[in-house]
Amino acid sequence: MKRIKRYFFREWVIYICLMIIALLIMGKLVYLQIINASELSARAATFKTNNQEMVYERGSIADAQGNILAKSVPAKDIYADPKSLKKAIQKSEKNISDEKVNLKIQEIAQNLANILGKDPKEVFNLLSKDLSWVSLARQIDLDKVKQINELNIPGIGFTDTYKRVYPTGTMASSILGIVNMAGDGVEGVEYSYNAELKGQKQLKSQGPTQNEQENTNIQSGYNLTLTLDSTIQHLVEQELDKIIAESQPKSAVILAMDPMTGKILGMGSRPNFDPNLYGSSKASDRKNLAISMIYEPGSTFKVITGAAALEENVVTANTVFSDPGYLNVGTRKITNWDSDKKAHGDISFAEGMKLSSNVVLAQVGKALGKDVFYTYLKSFGFGSKTKIDIAGEEQGLLVDKNMVKDIELATMSFGQANLVTPLQLLTAISAVANGGKLMQPYVVEKITNKQNELLVKNDPKVVREVISRTTSEALTNILAEVVDKGTGGRAKVPGIRVAGKTGTAQKINPDTGRYSETDYIVSFVGYAPADNPKIAVLVVEDTPHGEVIQGGTLAGPHVKTIIESTLQYYGIPVAASTPSKLSDLSNMSVPSAKETGSSSTNSPARTPGKGEVLVPDLKGLTIRQAGEKLGKLDLHYRFQGSGLASKQHPEPGSIVNQGDTIDVIFSWENN
Repeated sequence: MKRIKRYFFREWVIYICLMIIALLIMGKLVYLQIINASELSARAATFKTNNQEMVYERGSIADAQGNILAKSVPAKDIYADPKSLKKAIQKSEKNISDEKVNLKIQEIAQNLANILGKDPKEVFNLLSKDLSWVSLARQIDLDKVKQINELNIPGIGFTDTYKRVYPTGTMASSILGIVNMAGDGVEGVEYSYNAELKGQKQLKSQGPTQNEQENTNIQSGYNLTLTLDSTIQHLVEQELDKIIAESQPKSAVILAMDPMTGKILGMGSRPNFDPNLYGSSKASDRKNLAISMIYEPGSTFKVITGAAALEENVVTANTVFSDPGYLNVGTRKITNWDSDKKAHGDISFAEGMKLSSNVVLAQVGKALGKDVFYTYLKSFGFGSKTKIDIAGEEQGLLVDKNMVKDIELATMSFGQANLVTPLQLLTAISAVANGGKLMQPYVVEKITNKQNELLVKNDPKVVREVISRTTSEALTNILAEVVDKGTGGRAKVPGIRVAGKTGTAQKINPDTGRYSETDYIVSFVGYAPADNPKIAVLVVEDTPHGEVIQGGTLAGPHVKTIIESTLQYYGIPVAASTPSKLSDLSNMSVPSAKETGSSSTNSPARTPGKGEVLVPDLKGLTIRQAGEKLGKLDLHYRFQGSGLASKQHPEPGSIVNQGDTIDVIFSWENN
């Protein structure tokens, strides 16, 4: 009996203990979930924010000169605990009415709105919610944070974050792209290299690892250095603004590339946007048209047809074609841009290129044949992406080969029917410029860590060899004639041999499905110096306005400005004293023998006439000195060797035409 009572007592003790423990747990839950809920919610929100948004200090983006184009700066996210705010107001003034509480909150909302640049009603609605945590603003500058702190508002808090800023504003904006509020790149280079810029992609480094950083809550990303040169990019932006002001096109693109390496030196388009204010921009304004615009290239594409024909020995520069101003292909008639003015008659392939003859190039395309032509189209990269390291690239469009009849083959030969991007076209023509190698275009030069240690270096990459050097040189000579004596005259740079091609393509009228008689895409592509190109430039204008709508007239001068200024920037001598407008050359006085520096032992047989000059004596001059002297006389040059000038052709004292080429051999012997 006593044993039973003892067991019963023990059970009651256990029950009582369990009840006490249960009451304690329930009390704690009531305290946590009801009494202290607001504070815990705010702390939880802060903890969540810290873990999600304080993690990454995004790396910077700089141009080839080291100028910062994009960087991250410390900022704050601001949040509020409306419940705590209301309680604090009620506590400060006992028996305060709800109406007066709302007035106090309204006053606080007005002060915050003034600092944050927001609508006071919006801030008031947030502060009036029956919640323990609301977000008031993201990525607030630290000076504004200081102003808010001085107000000493209860229930207002901050969390650390970073804000992406672009010091150069709209410059190169379509290349750089944007970063969203979550700190992720969503367009352009910011998107393509998002993992590297955030430091999420581990790259080999000799410096401290990310886990060894001083602040383990902040992970620093890697820095990018672009191939872009701000000097050239500034020229691109400047010429784009001129295009918009002069001809008011729907859009415009300028792309500059090093044809020997595939490096993008400058890239821009209009319309554009300011990435610092991307929230107020249109998606269409943020498109990088250099890689996403697809269009019929027109006569600039004749370079590709010509390259294929020369490489296949279908034509030579001197092959003669009949051009009466039209060509009947089935039931269709092909004409030239100047067919209403004249018929060219029997002309060579080189003359057909110089005059931009559709009739000649259609015959070249027929001689090539569909199968061979398509082989070269794909070899040059048309119909597929170049795989440039910028997000948003389109691949263009080739007509299905099985659907191509004689008329499609003819029109494709002079740049209609197929669709290309500006980048595809310039990359392909750069292969003609550099000796026949299709290069992989790229915009990121290298990746470094916070200690400026090199992690990744992007080197020039040859995709494939598409034509021989012999073909490249032959076509370059033809394209130089296009600029010197053909439709590309407005791209002529005095003292420099420029190779180029005009393009004027009719647009499809969406209402009729036929080519428009009023709307065109005009373009010009050029590279220089023709024999050893340092820069290739493409200008494209969509639906420009003007008295004369032609690629050479509207786009050519902008190519000239960029090429001429870039070569001067590179230290390659151009004729700075020569008038930049070709029309002014006819008004120049003929230099005397003394001005030309011609030798007295080689006296000219006659006096130079209008547009003629005496060849100066270049012996003993450096390459730069010889280039400057020839450039002042509007003479082109072809240099070989190194050292001082030892031989030249024509001889000093000879009379030549302005624009003729002087061959000079440099050596260290006999000097």
